[in-house]
Amino acid sequence: MKVSPGRPLQQFIAELEVLRQTLHNAPIANKDFNKNKIMGSQNYENDIIELINSQAIQSQVFNMVKVKKKKDYGRLVKRLKHKFKLANVILQKSDKSKVFHLGKNEDYKKKSKEYMDKTQAYKCLGKEDPLPDLVQRTNKYLLELRLAKWITQKQYEKLCINPNEVELAHLYYLPKAHKPVTPLRPIVSGLKHPTIKISKFLDELLRPLFDKMAAKTTVNSGFELVK
Repeated sequence: MKVSPGRPLQQFIAELEVLRQTLHNAPIANKDFNKNKIMGSQNYENDIIELINSQAIQSQVFNMVKVKKKKDYGRLVKRLKHKFKLANVILQKSDKSKVFHLGKNEDYKKKSKEYMDKTQAYKCLGKEDPLPDLVQRTNKYLLELRLAKWITQKQYEKLCINPNEVELAHLYYLPKAHKPVTPLRPIVSGLKHPTIKISKFLDELLRPLFDKMAAKTTVNSGFELVK
């Protein structure tokens, strides 16, 4: 009997048990044949037990190797992070191209400061954490809307903020390694911002109205543009 390498061990054992029961319950023609059948069945069961033990050992060895590889991978990542920190460099996935860029920490900080000074749209918070106050004020406004019956109880529960599930939006950069001087592409990550659910809720309300009003000036395809 051949055993597929990817076959679950429990399923394989269950099928062997069904096969064993079938052989055990098969009708016997005569006494001598019955005796030979019992001996054959015992030998067959011994072979099955040996095969199962072999499969179990292989499974244990595979799991041990898998755990060891995982531990080795974890050690390697920690070692690399430590070396990057000592060398004061940053390893970052590049923008668009599927490669990694290794740059100096000072260059990232310099380019980031230049971008923030130019746009005046961002602020370094340092040790300041406005998140608790933002969560409290937002939940307060939602409660006031609920008490005034501007939103339903279901909407209130959906929009209410759990402090353990949110974080402030933050700015990070992806290096454009394919361009001279490696400029940085700014990206704002705000998927867990406290007001993200309110933003989506308002978008669902206003989007149909906006699409209707902008239908005459909206181009959905090149064919419509030519037309």
